[in-house]
Amino acid sequence: MVPKLTRRLMLETPVQVADGAGGFRKTWAELGQVWAEVKPGTGVEKAGEFVTLASVPLKIRVRGAPEGSPQRPKPEQRFREGARIYRILAVTEYDAAGMYLTCFAREEVVA
Repeated sequence: MVPKLTRRLMLETPVQVADGAGGFRKTWAELGQVWAEVKPGTGVEKAGEFVTLASVPLKIRVRGAPEGSPQRPKPEQRFREGARIYRILAVTEYDAAGMYLTCFAREEVVA
């Protein structure tokens, strides 16, 4: 079945930036927009000492790109959709021809 790529997401990669005090902080650099199909899984909620973290696993399907291409999503990168952030955990081919990729991701929301 061909995925319905109806949502526009921004692919971002982590970048280390000097903090001016001899250390570094992580910031995010935009790599470009992709069209995607986003399918949610079953959510879970974990209560911490000070916050509650709601976590939803997702399958995000995008057009395929060869290994090593900057357009191919990787674990540790993320998708952004407005204020929503989807952390990429793993990436695999959706079909045998590699026309589409499945990105296993997680959206986490602090409540």
